[in-house]
Amino acid sequence: MAVEVGQMAPDFEAKNEKGELIKLSNLKGKKVVLYFYPKDATPGCTAQACNLRDNYDALLKAGYVVLGISSDNEKSHQKFIEKQALPFSLIADTDLKVHEAYGTWVEKSMYGRKYMGTARTTFVIDEQGKIAEIIEKVDTKNHTAQILK
Repeated sequence: MAVEVGQMAPDFEAKNEKGELIKLSNLKGKKVVLYFYPKDATPGCTAQACNLRDNYDALLKAGYVVLGISSDNEKSHQKFIEKQALPFSLIADTDLKVHEAYGTWVEKSMYGRKYMGTARTTFVIDEQGKIAEIIEKVDTKNHTAQILK
């Protein structure tokens, strides 16, 4: 299913790094940056998370809640958060339900080999729960600037 700007963001329930249940609809009234990334502790994903960390105050000032999401488990997320001192939660979508709802679990290709993986995509969701913007060409080192532009 393709998610489009202007439509309601698909609601979901999934656990964060602490095992707490995060439900998107509970964040209504707040702006949400929901960013899908392939894997904890890889170079591009670390650059992206650290860019959001380093500019977290600007994102908070602009009224955003930041949530990262990957198919990694809670324990992997805990290590990644601790090592990089990330001030926001990471959601463990191990069953890929959220990825499928947002259309971010896709066929990829590397060295001619096809496999399934996460399309690095950010969804900016407004206070009403609608998708305000979709960033598909994520600049991992300047991601906050893409969100706040």
